[in-house]
Amino acid sequence: MTLPEKTTPSLLLDHQLCFALYSTALAMNKVYRKLLKELDLTYPQYLVMMVLWEREGVTVSEIGERLFLDSATLTPLLKRLEAAALLKRQRAANDERQVIITLTPEGRALKDRATAVPAGVLCATDCEPDKLLGLKNELETLRRNLMRSG
Repeated sequence: MTLPEKTTPSLLLDHQLCFALYSTALAMNKVYRKLLKELDLTYPQYLVMMVLWEREGVTVSEIGERLFLDSATLTPLLKRLEAAALLKRQRAANDERQVIITLTPEGRALKDRATAVPAGVLCATDCEPDKLLGLKNELETLRRNLMRSG
């Protein structure tokens, strides 16, 4: 393939950080889709469950802050997880505007089955754990910087 005479290098797709991140995220989601199929979870649902496995009794807004999701995106996710009997949504007694999310026994039990997911992802990356930890830290720094700029 030949490039047009006046190609601007900064506009080449393969030179874009955003495309490298985007296409990597697509590949990562494909790996997760395969691994999460056995748990009958989507990737966003898995993220919600991980938040709840760390700490139960959190509000919808706390989950949203943790996952960088707004309530319009989160509410349908939570409703599907509730329909699957993995969690319960309840209005807070002291403030009815807040919805408290807790796991059901089935939701807690799913955690044991999910322990194989991180190992499956690690295997799919074909990278050393230390290298992945460094990459994760760099991406977190990049995210913080971008959020400050946005």
